This record gives sequence, structure tokens and C-alpha cells, in this order.
Amino acid sequence: MSKVGKRYDKAAEVAKQVGECNLAKAIEVVKSNAGAKFDETMEMAVRLGVDPKHADQMVRGTVVLPHGTGKSVRVLVFVKGEQEKEAREAGADYVGCEDLVEKIQAGWLEFDRAIATPNVMGLVGRLGKVLGPRGLMPNPKTGTVTFDVGRAVSEFKGGKIEYRTEKAGIVHAPFGKASFTANQLYENAMALLDALVRAKPASSKGRYLNGVAISSTMGPGVRVDLDTLVGLAKG
Repeated sequence: MSKVGKRYDKAAEVAKQVGECNLAKAIEVVKSNAGAKFDETMEMAVRLGVDPKHADQMVRGTVVLPHGTGKSVRVLVFVKGEQEKEAREAGADYVGCEDLVEKIQAGWLEFDRAIATPNVMGLVGRLGKVLGPRGLMPNPKTGTVTFDVGRAVSEFKGGKIEYRTEKAGIVHAPFGKASFTANQLYENAMALLDALVRAKPASSKGRYLNGVAISSTMGPGVRVDLDTLVGLAKG
């Protein structure tokens, strides 16, 4: 058996022994068992009481993590005119319009986030079939279609993440790196959970938070006892 397999099995056994626990403990356990040779990403899976098949129950939005994600984000901005300078000064990695559209149509996708000003969405819309399935299509709901490109670039570079429900009503989102302190991870996790609760659709009935688990890139998940998330669970 490989070292990776043994390490995972050991971490899985620890997670099994811990069972459900409070958020701080779950983070502590996962962080201490993240033993890969690279800095593993800490991830959260949240099962919500929604049916994403219905448009009015789709939970989607963004949140700025107080301590960032620990990941370098490559930001592309579709823009014309004077705001090109604004985007570059804010730290955008790629700035342009028609040239970028053509490049992407040819197969280039070396970026993590795309932002566009409203006046160029007619051109960017041609990329819907390419960017949409990859979650890269600019959208007003996530703050990626805006005239305030400087602010948008700064926020995504500084730790703003996007979340959205998947088919089973589950949201998967990163909230830091294993190298972060436990307190930094806890504050990031709480910011994410708070954002999800605030995004609860009016049409969602019954219990909204139905399951929360913490894991690292190479490790097993540790379940969070929802009763310990008093205020959030009531939401």
C-alpha cells in the first residue's frame, strides 16, 4: 500500500473516532491530518434544504473571506477604453476585449475568474458555451459584470470566492489552506456559512442547513454537529 493510502486510512480512522463535532474541532482535526507534500486546500461541503432544479431555489453568490484563500487567482477582464487602465492598476492579469474573446474561442483558458463591464457583454456572450459549463461566465449575481472593475479585481485577488448549489443541493467551496492558523480558518468558514444562510431563498421551507463537512484536498471529511452552529442552524 502506498504512503498516500496509509496516510488517508489513518486520517479516516481519526475522523471516524471523532464523529460529529463542533466547527472548531472539525477544522483542527482536518488541519492536523493534512500531511501531503503540498499546502492542501481546506474545503467545506454544505448540504442545503433546497431543490436547485427550481430557479427560485438556486443558491448562488459570493463572499469575501477575511483571510483570503491562500491561492493566487488569475483574473481576466473584458473591458474597453479608459477602464482598461483601472483594471490593470487593480492587478488584473489579462485585460482586453475582442482579442481575448478570439483567444478563448481558440481554446485558451488560462485564468480563474472573468470580469466584464456591461457594455461588452454582447461580445462576451458568444463565449457562453465555453465559459458557462466551467463556471467562468461573467454574471451580475456574482459581481463579475460591473463597471466598477477596479473593485471587482481587487476583491477576487484578495479572497472573494463564488459559491453555488450543485445538483443535489450541495455547495462545495474552499475556505483557506492547511497552513493557515486554526483561527483564520474558523473565521473564513464562519464567513462562508453566514453568507450561505443570508442567501437562503424565500421559497426554501423546513430546515435549511442539513449537513456540513470539512475536508482537505487529500483527506477525508469530518462532519460538523449542526446543533453547535446555534444561530446559523436556526437560520
